[in-house]
Amino acid sequence: MGDLLRRYWHPIGGVSELENEPTKSVRLMGEDLVLYKDLDGNYGLMGKHCPHRQADMAMGFVEKCGLRCSYHGWLFDHKGDCLEQPYEDTANPGGRYRDKVKIKAYPVKAKAGLLWAYLGPGPAPELPDWAPFNWKNGFVQIVLSEVPCNWLQGQENSIDPVHFEWMHANWTVRLRGQEGPYGPKHLKVDFREKDFGYTYNRIREDTDETHPFWEVGRACVWPNAIFTGDHFEFRVPVDDENMLSVGWFFSRVPREQEPFKQDSIPTWYGPVKDPENGRWITSHVMNQDFVAWAGQGRISDRTQENLGLSDKGIAMLRRQFLRDLELIKNSDEDPKGIIRDPAKNHNLELPVFDREAIEKGFTKEEIKQRGLLHHTRFIFQAGQPEDVRKMQEDAMGIGIEAKGYVDG
Repeated sequence: MGDLLRRYWHPIGGVSELENEPTKSVRLMGEDLVLYKDLDGNYGLMGKHCPHRQADMAMGFVEKCGLRCSYHGWLFDHKGDCLEQPYEDTANPGGRYRDKVKIKAYPVKAKAGLLWAYLGPGPAPELPDWAPFNWKNGFVQIVLSEVPCNWLQGQENSIDPVHFEWMHANWTVRLRGQEGPYGPKHLKVDFREKDFGYTYNRIREDTDETHPFWEVGRACVWPNAIFTGDHFEFRVPVDDENMLSVGWFFSRVPREQEPFKQDSIPTWYGPVKDPENGRWITSHVMNQDFVAWAGQGRISDRTQENLGLSDKGIAMLRRQFLRDLELIKNSDEDPKGIIRDPAKNHNLELPVFDREAIEKGFTKEEIKQRGLLHHTRFIFQAGQPEDVRKMQEDAMGIGIEAKGYVDG
């Protein structure tokens, strides 16, 4: 499965993280690595330990063409080639010992405020240019969280519509100290294959087949993301027992704030547990999801499951991964979702319920009258820093409440 996942680009951090600190230790696919930005503004990803004496490259110096080990000065470029070995080059200039030494290195690209890495065989496919990454007049923020479970437990959540009824709507009622009324029940679910992955479509007691829930659906983006109309959630494999949740959130500014252009997209870390008591945080939408995924165990024992009718999407997802595994094992074909043609990789559309709301937005008065919670509070993850809340407030031109999701 690691061989399969390495054939896709994965977001591993935010561009803004390297603005003041040019190196960052990361762990991806079970490998300890260093993400960096050199003095020419280029990004790179290399092995954490210098091949000379295993010093930590995260403590190195960025140069115009790469990263230099702070222990003995060996310099490596973005391809992993050793460019300088100061003492060896001086003592034996004709020996060119540096030509015999490399460090593990992977390509990195910046898009939509995120830094993406590719760890697979060459040539690398296109990094998908999803249409939401090109939307205008929106405030964007990136949230990273480390969740102690296998990434697949997060991704299976991306094709599980019924959990919204219980984990978010009904559990939120109980977290408010109320015993009801519960949210509308799901009556019908469907799952449809697309080029980008799958959609899940549903009918609840308060909707019918003319509702966008059924006609449009939500996107399970292959291989490890969900897009729900105004944000992405990526489930990135750290190793077998840990994942990195990478959230990309778009908030359309009111019409009175147009035109709005964001100079820098903030990146912040969202806690999963309360530091004071060690209990799981359950006040925000994605925090509730984290509780479910981690509660399944570090690696869920699927031999103990009893799948029901609502799990058709889960079965479809698992079968697709098994097909992809057989494909890369027995042929040179690309697995699902890979884009090779640059001409086809432009402004790729995904399902959006209310496209007019994204493209035209609302006035401040309409936001107030409609009680649009997404515009006045960050409901997705706990821990939004005060400076980011203030940035969002300035962008929106309206108050952003520093409150949790479940308090009404």
